[in-house]
Amino acid sequence: MLIDPSTLENREVYKLLIGTVVPRPIAWVSSISADGKPNLAPFSYFNIACAHPPTLLFCPNRRADGAKKDTLLNVEATGEFVIHIVDEHTVYAMNQSSAEYPSGVNEFEKAGLTALPSTRVRPPRVAESPVAFECELVQIVGLGDGPSGGEIVIGRVVLIHVRDDVRPDSHIDLRALVPVARLAGSGYARVTDTFELQRPVLQPLAQLE
Repeated sequence: MLIDPSTLENREVYKLLIGTVVPRPIAWVSSISADGKPNLAPFSYFNIACAHPPTLLFCPNRRADGAKKDTLLNVEATGEFVIHIVDEHTVYAMNQSSAEYPSGVNEFEKAGLTALPSTRVRPPRVAESPVAFECELVQIVGLGDGPSGGEIVIGRVVLIHVRDDVRPDSHIDLRALVPVARLAGSGYARVTDTFELQRPVLQPLAQLE
């Protein structure tokens, strides 16, 4: 089967992408408006950009009418945000914060979460999250300004909060982190069935001759 995305409706392309690019980690992003109102929202278009400097990216898609979401407007205004990892203990609160509340509503309160002051950025962080990355904006890349369009928000990590049991030594304990990932529709996934596969190491050409 060959599919030319230009022949499909936006909704069909969306369903095809979110159904095949799985599982997707969730960036639970806190931000703050220019006048000091906090905001919290999840985004499943999220990943690492690079490790040096430590850089993360997430992609807030436009609303159905093409309008920018509050998170993007806040980041544009302040240049700061905090990305949290969603675990099995916070997934229901995360889902509650995804509701389309009117602008200015405090999602921390709606989801029953504790807002703690961040250390180096202005947006508060979620106390209940096992990991929080305080970020300063590097760049926003526009990809489309209509319905289903969006932006890539790239941020440099300036401070990381990790719960002690999640990082008992130099490694992350996945059993303590218990992250949750996004699937299509209303589907989510737990990271419980894992396996290891060592990357091949090629011998130098001199040793092969």
